Amino acid sequence: MSSLRAKIQDVFKEPACEQNRGKDAKARKEGCSKPLTPGAAAGGCAFDGAKIVLQPITDVAHLIHAPLACEGNSWDNRGAASSGPTLWRTSFTTDLTELDVVMGQGERKLFKAIREIKEAHRPPAIFVYATCVTALIGDDIEAVCKDAAEKFGLPVVPVNAPGFVGSKNLGNKLAGEALLDHVIGTAEPDDAGPYDINILGEFNLSGEFWLVKPLLDRLGIRVRACIPGDARYFDIACAHRARAAMMVCSTALINLARKMEQRWDIPFFEGSFYGITDTSEALRQISQLLVKKGADPEILCRTEALIAEEEAIAWKKLAAYRPRLEGKRVLLNTGGVKAWSVVHALMEIGIEIVGTSVKKSTVEDKERIKQILKDDNHIFEQMAPRELYAMLSEHNADIMLSGGRTQFIALKAKTPWLDINQERQHPYAGYDGMVELVRQIELAIHNPIWRQVREPAPWDCQPAVREELPSTKSEAATLHAVQEFAGTMADDFGEC
Repeated sequence: MSSLRAKIQDVFKEPACEQNRGKDAKARKEGCSKPLTPGAAAGGCAFDGAKIVLQPITDVAHLIHAPLACEGNSWDNRGAASSGPTLWRTSFTTDLTELDVVMGQGERKLFKAIREIKEAHRPPAIFVYATCVTALIGDDIEAVCKDAAEKFGLPVVPVNAPGFVGSKNLGNKLAGEALLDHVIGTAEPDDAGPYDINILGEFNLSGEFWLVKPLLDRLGIRVRACIPGDARYFDIACAHRARAAMMVCSTALINLARKMEQRWDIPFFEGSFYGITDTSEALRQISQLLVKKGADPEILCRTEALIAEEEAIAWKKLAAYRPRLEGKRVLLNTGGVKAWSVVHALMEIGIEIVGTSVKKSTVEDKERIKQILKDDNHIFEQMAPRELYAMLSEHNADIMLSGGRTQFIALKAKTPWLDINQERQHPYAGYDGMVELVRQIELAIHNPIWRQVREPAPWDCQPAVREELPSTKSEAATLHAVQEFAGTMADDFGEC
């Protein structure tokens, strides 16, 4: 537990964190931790954050050392996609019971589970996750993993991020520390080259990275490791031989990028593959870093040629949507890198941003948003559901882009909504992804269902029914016959 405490303090003092860099020496020493309060990890605990970062390593067995409920449904973790192995979607848990806890059987049961996974699936590695229960009862997963690795002849990686130590974001960083301590640098590739890069903090949600990788392939740039999206264990073990790196989500893995630069001299930059301009800029910066590390400068010319070709195709496709979207108002309720990269992407085609959340965004992210929007009034740290509903119901926005948690606010306000978080069904990265994002926004805004649901309900607009007397003798006779028939039926069957 003392080693875990030291690791947490190290993460809190992360010097590459923009917020920490702005502090004086004394404040930086205290770190960026906040006192934990009940419910502080409601948005995701440290264990959840660690598993989010590591589970997309697709050929690895992920073993949760915990009671059954901690594992949950591994198919429902995130919308990350795999181009091959599906072992990462198989749920493995030691399923500790009360009797195991009382009798001290946790470590023995963990060792047995590792052996069963090795014999049944023969994965290249097994990741073992500590949880609240097993950390509190004192199970030494690091010792068990070391013993099992020696016994079975395969890497067994301890992930010491029990939920009670902090938030999901802390778990993200602790997962990066586990990769640094036990995986990266443990294997040597036989094909290292001057055009090898790492992509960090890219989760391949809905297969987004597959829209970007072909662009890099055309430039002759090889992705040595994409951490964690659609990754393989051996690729991550060889990641230290890359020449440069791109950081997609610094909130999650800035410590991993900085320490890889420190240990193996792999320079990195933070960029985005959302939007045409940002995608082009990311390709340029990758090429420039590779040239600084010794690659042939001619790659810069090839990069510009590729960018010119792809931008022309993308803008031509987007021109068809501009007349129906220009001037439309979007409320963006997300965070992290999407808070500024998606804003920039939408403004490129004439969409107005009426508000964007900066929750989970770094200080640097917030500064980028201010530079893009030129107005702090459109930036909010977080907005209560009541305020979101008021803004949408008053028609201050034509559509809301957010995660699934707030979709029902938009639906209640009878406002179009589009999912751009981890549960989304469509990839939005790269040039083709930007076209797809605009297409989905256009479909959502102009869907005829919204015109129908905004109309008054039929029972709210029924005309008043007036009781009129029969106007002719024939109508009076008919009415009299009906009344007599009704009386006969009542005599035959009685009253209900």
